[in-house]
Amino acid sequence: MNVVFLQGRLSSVPVLRELSSGSRLLSLEVTTSTDEGTATVPVAWFDPPAVPDWEAGHDIVVRGVVKRRFYRGPAGTQAHTEVVAIEVCEVTKRRQAQRLLEHAVSSLRES
Repeated sequence: MNVVFLQGRLSSVPVLRELSSGSRLLSLEVTTSTDEGTATVPVAWFDPPAVPDWEAGHDIVVRGVVKRRFYRGPAGTQAHTEVVAIEVCEVTKRRQAQRLLEHAVSSLRES
């Protein structure tokens, strides 16, 4: 099963790119905190319904899956592991954040 639920803070301003396919990609860096310390997680959100006006420091919730992408770089084939977002919202939007959590829990129960 591949289910990810992150709650954290944006460590940088999101970056929107237009891909050659015509799709849009919003790149996020989410820093999470646990008892073991902090971790910064790269998140890719393809074709977001709207481009949010978030800044570094915004608290967000992400529901998605982990994916490893391979691409050609200057040193040959390289790999990048990231979370591909299905849904993203601000923590302050409690109802929407709760719905994201319910979808993640539902995915776990179905597996």
